[in-house]
Amino acid sequence: MSTSSAPASSRRWWALGLIAAAQFMVIMDTSIIGVALPRMQAELGFTPGNLSWVFNAYVVAFGGLLLLGGRLSDLLGARRIFAAGWAVLLVGSVVAGVASGVGTELAGRAVQGVGAALIAPSALTLLMMLFGANPKELTKAIALYGAAAPAGGTAGVFLGGVITEYLSWPWVFFLNIPIAAIALLATPALMPAAPARRGSIDLVGALTVTAGLGAGVYTIVRAPEVGWSSGQTLLAGAAAVVLLALFVAIQAKRREPLMRLAIFRSPNLAAANVAQLLLGAAWVPMWFFLNLYLQQVLGLSAFPSGSALLPMTTFIMLGMIVVAPRLIAAIGPKKTLVAGMAILTAGLAGLSLIRSNGSFWVDVLPASLIAAAGMSLAFIPSLGIALSSARPEEGGLASGIVNTSYQIGSALGLAAMTAVAAANGADRLGDVGSLTDGYSAAFIGAAVIAAAGAVLTAIWLRTQRAAEEAPAPVEAAASK
Repeated sequence: MSTSSAPASSRRWWALGLIAAAQFMVIMDTSIIGVALPRMQAELGFTPGNLSWVFNAYVVAFGGLLLLGGRLSDLLGARRIFAAGWAVLLVGSVVAGVASGVGTELAGRAVQGVGAALIAPSALTLLMMLFGANPKELTKAIALYGAAAPAGGTAGVFLGGVITEYLSWPWVFFLNIPIAAIALLATPALMPAAPARRGSIDLVGALTVTAGLGAGVYTIVRAPEVGWSSGQTLLAGAAAVVLLALFVAIQAKRREPLMRLAIFRSPNLAAANVAQLLLGAAWVPMWFFLNLYLQQVLGLSAFPSGSALLPMTTFIMLGMIVVAPRLIAAIGPKKTLVAGMAILTAGLAGLSLIRSNGSFWVDVLPASLIAAAGMSLAFIPSLGIALSSARPEEGGLASGIVNTSYQIGSALGLAAMTAVAAANGADRLGDVGSLTDGYSAAFIGAAVIAAAGAVLTAIWLRTQRAAEEAPAPVEAAASK
């Protein structure tokens, strides 16, 4: 983009603030509901098995449509799709907030996920349009954009507790409405316009990957209730396999696919995406069941429960911005990633030792900080390797794939650990002993996933190339 078409300098930084707010909101919407889950379960009639769909409905729509959102941004213009995403998020937030039943709540969350899938890729495209011509400014912009993610996670946990305790759970969704309205008003004035260009949109591919992911998560969530060998389980599982295989076949045949399959010929790109998938599959179940343990076993109300998770989320933010870049520079991205996955495994194993008569200071805080340290060390190098392993002209595609990998891992990991927890007693509400056993089993399962990530990364990643592929902009941005 030429300098003459860019907004004035001061407006560009205001625009960056809006882009960072978008990243902040997308991440906050995944974390803010955690503390509110027990209240929502009681008031809306969720069962322990389908309660995880309050998270999964958002994540499946978000992860499944990210590639389509990026494609629409390229074809129709990032500013249009960015604004459309905020409008969709606003509608979804209203529906989720006024819901009086399970179905309406899940529909609202899915609509929110669609909005996030439009916002996330177009926001990064706008950032590159605004700051890509100036490397020094681009480094600062990426630093602020990157810091918005852990800040959103931290704010979501804290605000979820405050809102649930002193207002009511619908306000965790209503909070989005004024922010989305401000974003819609500010976007035309702050964001650069880009002309639409010709090209096809792979709607069939987007629908098949989203439906396949949804069927897979549904299969894993429902199986403990209806039986793993039941007709319903087998039918839904077969549908997931067929749909995902169909998606791959469609991508192989289309001239302009959502995801060019040849991009995975880079071993490090594939390995880094697997690492991101397993990170999501281990981390999100930990966050989900830790919220439930704090409230349903330790008896903390919503505000203390949200406050109890602040040390962990703050630790992640500091680790990503301060520690991880320096460690990558010292020992390389592969060793940092493997170490991070191993430390995350240790933290999850520590959380599996929770007791029914335990306390936050002994059973939660030490192990959660270890897990947070592992997550912060693993996330930055895996993201950097994934983005730098693709050809420069495919940076947007690589970004979409790595975001999708994490979201898919989050959904499937939570579904699987929900099944594990239910099979070990987490479906016996009111029985703190059984609940503790169920949550402990979920933490053990998450630890196994993280350990698998450490082993696969150590074997799969090519050391020399991984070191070469850690992009300076990512490291510099994180260290600012």
